Amino acid sequence: MAVLEIGTDEVEVVLDIRAELGEGPLWDAREQVLWWVDILAGHVHRFDPATGQDRVFEAGQYVGAVALRADRPGLVLAAHEGFIVLEPDGQVKPFVTVELELPGNRMNDGYCDERGRFWAGTMAISEGAGAGSLYRLDPGGEVTKMLGGVSISNGIDWSGDGRTMYYIDTPTHLVEAFDCDMDAGIIGNRRTFATIPDGMGGPDGMIVDADDCLWVGLFGGSQLRRYTPDGEVERIVHLPAANVTKCAFGGPALEDLFITTAWHNATPEQREREPHAGSLFRCRPGVRGREAHRYRG
Repeated sequence: MAVLEIGTDEVEVVLDIRAELGEGPLWDAREQVLWWVDILAGHVHRFDPATGQDRVFEAGQYVGAVALRADRPGLVLAAHEGFIVLEPDGQVKPFVTVELELPGNRMNDGYCDERGRFWAGTMAISEGAGAGSLYRLDPGGEVTKMLGGVSISNGIDWSGDGRTMYYIDTPTHLVEAFDCDMDAGIIGNRRTFATIPDGMGGPDGMIVDADDCLWVGLFGGSQLRRYTPDGEVERIVHLPAANVTKCAFGGPALEDLFITTAWHNATPEQREREPHAGSLFRCRPGVRGREAHRYRG
């Protein structure tokens, strides 16, 4: 199968902000805005493509991912101390603590399933091996540990029918698949879906589009890769920044692909070569995304 290549000339900078660790883009279809985070700064951004305005909220701690709430405005954040709430006026409220006995850990990437559960994982701030876990936050506020021994818990999403969960633990260089019982919120039959070749960067954030294809950001690889449901690379988007973290489809028809990047751990020479590292990018890859599920708690 021929791979469709989308070059850097087809990718635009929509927010030249140079976030240290830009991550977690999430489109709010109700408000027509993009939420995203700068993890190490503890910043939650609300970007309005129609006006170009980017409003910054202070989480007061590391924040790895956001989830929209189903029944009210505001967000649930996967943060340093667990799950917290960000109200529309900027107030931050505690919700459910996770791993308080491990202060050297923080939460990283996460996403909601179709039943309104927020799945998010942890990692060591030092990036030590096997220190993290994957958790499931249920609508009632209960937290269940789903996986242990994770190094950098990262991208997570589900197939359109909800029967397959895809998951990334970055240092493994794998995209893994699990059978998923969506009714019970249980996963099993862990297996390899795709392997990222050496030298291509580490798999980071991930989403599944309307065609059930996976989009995987490659941290250190300067690209996004689109995988078909059988694990083949079908499309590559090249970025003018090495550390590609995650993407999200947005816009009125979910045809705009927003991409977060980072300059974290880059040398001064690398930052000079990549003046837009950490910026928010956008392209039109010719396919559509799916509306993000919301947390129902």
